[in-house]
Amino acid sequence: MTYLNRRFALTALIALALGLSVEAEQTDGARWVTAWSTSQQALGTTVVTDATVRLVARVTATGASVRIRLDNTYGTRTLVVAAATVGVPMRGAVLNPGSIQTVHFGGLSDVRIPAGESVTSDPVVMPVIAQQDLAISLHMPEKDVRPSQHNGARVTSYRTNDRDGDHTTNETGEAFVKTMTSMPWLKSIDVLSTTSTGTIVAFGDSITDGSCSTNDGHDRWEDWVALRLQLDAVDGAHKAVINEGIGGNTITGNVSPPPTSTPGTKRLERDVLSHSSVTHVVLFMGTNDIRRDVTAAQVIEGTQEIINRTHAAGLKILGATIIPRHNRAPTENNSGWTPAKTTTRNAVNEWIKNDATFDGVIDFDQIVQDPRNPDRIHAPFDCDGIHPNQLGYYEMGRAVELNLFVD
Repeated sequence: MTYLNRRFALTALIALALGLSVEAEQTDGARWVTAWSTSQQALGTTVVTDATVRLVARVTATGASVRIRLDNTYGTRTLVVAAATVGVPMRGAVLNPGSIQTVHFGGLSDVRIPAGESVTSDPVVMPVIAQQDLAISLHMPEKDVRPSQHNGARVTSYRTNDRDGDHTTNETGEAFVKTMTSMPWLKSIDVLSTTSTGTIVAFGDSITDGSCSTNDGHDRWEDWVALRLQLDAVDGAHKAVINEGIGGNTITGNVSPPPTSTPGTKRLERDVLSHSSVTHVVLFMGTNDIRRDVTAAQVIEGTQEIINRTHAAGLKILGATIIPRHNRAPTENNSGWTPAKTTTRNAVNEWIKNDATFDGVIDFDQIVQDPRNPDRIHAPFDCDGIHPNQLGYYEMGRAVELNLFVD
């Protein structure tokens, strides 16, 4: 028996021994927490015709049941999902024998999602452990479907050839001959948990999305925070962590060149407030606004709007300081980075640390800056002058104080 087989069997036995079920947990203090998510940001260019995708996602909470949310945010027509399953990956697209379960939507095995809308599945009784990968398989029966997707998921998922039909119950994975690192349609996974006290949303740009991190490495700053919360959480801070970062994202929409994704002020409801049992938000944006010549006052105004709306929803919000960027000459569609923009960054950071109405501050700027030149990323942590490398992300995740997330 493989390790994953043993682990899946063990979690099932634990659930049975504790008498866990959807009904039992709901009366024993369990709550639905969003334990994985991603931000859909664009309409994909690769079309799908009567094919099955197998999407891999790692949950950050332990529980006895799951449910999935599918979004057709950028779709231009109604999305038809003919069948959906959830299983436990063994290696690649291969699933643990016996782990596949059918996902239903309102009691039906198929679902139609109008353009711009989303749907959440019925609960699936399935024991999961924090830091466990799940495989969501979706059969897309129609012709030339362009996926609403997150472009850079930093994890490998799989798909069949077009016109190969429904392989949602295929355990061997042999039909999944293509790989992808985008994340089409799958928006989030909720876990029914008695151990997690809520969800933390990392709401940011490419430094949260994970530029320069390792594909399938789960080594972004928020990944390290999630792992630390599972291993060493203080009382009341044992929470799930989800990633709502988009590369190039801005706080405001009134920028030039235009934003390449929906700005933070516009996507707050969809990507933060709509999730289950959110208690804390970490806001880590602003660098892409400043790169586009937005003033400190404008960045502060947009940030304060997000703070106010988050507080109005009854949630706590932490501010992360903007890390350094190296000077870059302007190029086509990129206005570059200058000493004047560093001055703006420093002004925004001073406001974040001293005057903003955040419930706490995470000083990422202090963690990654060069001790001899605080306007540059420290060389051992630097990937490309803009993003941290894997070591930089580790140091950022290690530096976050876990007691910030106590309710």
